[in-house]
Amino acid sequence: MRRLYGKARLGWEAEIESQGLVYNKTTVPGGDTRSYWREDVFYDFTAAEVDRLAETTDQLFAACVEAGELALSDERLLDRMRIPRDARDVIRATWEYEPPSIYGRFDLWWDGKAAPRLLEFNADTPTSLVEAAVVQWAWHLETGQGKDQWNQLDDRLVDAWRRNLSRWEAHYRRRPERVHLAWTEGDRSGEDWMTVAYMADCVRRAGYEPVVLTTEELGLDTGDARFYDPQGHRLDVVFKLYPWEWLLEDEYGPSVIADIRRPGGTTWVEPIWKMLWSNKGLLPVLWQRYEHDPVISRHLLPAFFADDPRAGELRETGFARKPLFGREGNNVELVAPGGEVLASMGGRYGAEGWVVQQLCALPDFAGPDGPHHPVLGAWVVDGEAAGLGIRESDGLITDDLSFFVPHTIDFVRPPNTTWSA
Repeated sequence: MRRLYGKARLGWEAEIESQGLVYNKTTVPGGDTRSYWREDVFYDFTAAEVDRLAETTDQLFAACVEAGELALSDERLLDRMRIPRDARDVIRATWEYEPPSIYGRFDLWWDGKAAPRLLEFNADTPTSLVEAAVVQWAWHLETGQGKDQWNQLDDRLVDAWRRNLSRWEAHYRRRPERVHLAWTEGDRSGEDWMTVAYMADCVRRAGYEPVVLTTEELGLDTGDARFYDPQGHRLDVVFKLYPWEWLLEDEYGPSVIADIRRPGGTTWVEPIWKMLWSNKGLLPVLWQRYEHDPVISRHLLPAFFADDPRAGELRETGFARKPLFGREGNNVELVAPGGEVLASMGGRYGAEGWVVQQLCALPDFAGPDGPHHPVLGAWVVDGEAAGLGIRESDGLITDDLSFFVPHTIDFVRPPNTTWSA
């Protein structure tokens, strides 16, 4: 694993925008703008390193299944994870029934040497999908840098929709008239909109009719207590880029639960059981289950609910304090051994509770322009490892100002060639 300086394509900004990265310009504190996509640097891996990351990803996914079983068997754990009591029956039912589940993203620490470690699992509403599945693949093909890229995302997403919707048809003995895909108009960046638009294209290529709309356009008919779109079409299957904890807190949250309970109700993708995995409480549940497992424990960091007596053990190693429902690094605090705060971020999370995870500072692939701290986003599609996207930050917390950096496999620099960023 190494960070390299490469060549930039002529007119690359217009090129990536045409591929869906309309949110490339990021406004930083002070009002300046900079590119979110890094065009002329990349990370390179050997094929063996990619195999190792894929194997780790599959092992972590299997471990999450076991952790979900553990959580569902223990009401105290569900309480500590702040899983709403009135949703637990439908969470258990959907866990057993296995309605369509398409994707997720593990965020991993790795320096290319030690065992990759899980930082968290974005299991419900992961973004950075367009840049991972489409933009970096086009970059690889057009620049000719590297022999390959770990990126089966596009084909696998289409296959996942086809397989899962076929299962839906077999269960309900009919074809869904439409697949609705919803994003919230509260997102002004364009990222959620383009993520949903890309997923809609995957649905179309899988052979089904997609309909893109906002969550604000979803309507509840008070007559039959069913959900409809503005044209009066019943919602059979809805992909929602909107977190479950937000959805259940909304005015229509109780109606969503009641509709899931009802035979033939709306099928939500990702399913409600993903609340068990998108929650940072998954981290201490995983540690509880696998602390003494010689294989899985190598890929985990010791983690505890903040009020657990064992949380004090992490004062000696340092720790990351994370809110249960946090996103984009909000409200994360990194504390060194001895209590010094290394980094922290503000935000609106934390009232729901906290976990602490052993400190594992991101590696630094420093360059002439300063430090570069990567987080490896290992994608899972239909339950299997499917590709890699890398977010890179100047600081130790990966947030919404961090960059996206493409990657290659087995890059060999041409002889007598000098490239620089």
